Amino acid sequence: MVSTAGIIIIGDEILSGRTKDTNINWIATELNNIGVRLIEARIISDDSETIIETVKTFTKKFTYVFSCGGIGPTHDDITTDSVASAFNQKLVKDPEAMRRLKIHYEGTNIEFNEARQKMAIIPTNSILIDNPVSAAPGYKIENLFVFAGVPKIMQGMFSTILYDLVGGIKLKSKTVSSNVGEGLIAKDLEQIEKKFKTVKIGSYPYFKPGNFGTSIVLRSEYESLLNQASQAVLSAIIKLGGIGKIVEENELDERSF
Repeated sequence: MVSTAGIIIIGDEILSGRTKDTNINWIATELNNIGVRLIEARIISDDSETIIETVKTFTKKFTYVFSCGGIGPTHDDITTDSVASAFNQKLVKDPEAMRRLKIHYEGTNIEFNEARQKMAIIPTNSILIDNPVSAAPGYKIENLFVFAGVPKIMQGMFSTILYDLVGGIKLKSKTVSSNVGEGLIAKDLEQIEKKFKTVKIGSYPYFKPGNFGTSIVLRSEYESLLNQASQAVLSAIIKLGGIGKIVEENELDERSF
């Protein structure tokens, strides 16, 4: 059985455009490397009802769920309260989290005040996730991993739980780059995908001065079928009078023409 995943990005600053999200792309790459299929990613506001409903929906649908954001010391960091409500758990000030934070703030000019102690509060029945960057831990509750939103901190947290995830066969991919328009090749791609049922095909038009074309991305667990489907796409492009080439995943530059 293939493990699946969902990502929840929490933060008004993302939705307003003030902050650019990079966490989805980074997590998606890491999951793909171990064969976990990312099925859905959603960006939501700092609204308790929205967080609760999204957490409930995602944790029922996917093997693993990763949330990013809203676990800091400020008043608008409401992720933990909302997660506790979603799982019908109480909030507790975790002794181990407090110990780590006290050590972190010792010898600094920063007061370990009540607001910062909020970062040690987690739902009951949670397991701490190490934070090698800034000490304040994340936590895991059932199949939900709760991370900080700052990319470097999130990445440090994720690295500590990576080997707890059970993946499968990594999806392999090839890109067929062409100077043929998407509308012209669409019918051929539909027929090729029907023939190679385990190969997913996506087409992505590109435009640049004096030139346009389509990058066709093929993905599959099965390398032999991926190769056959890629050749079929290339043949279809040539029959249409176009120029195309197959680009390997590790040398990808899809806008070649």
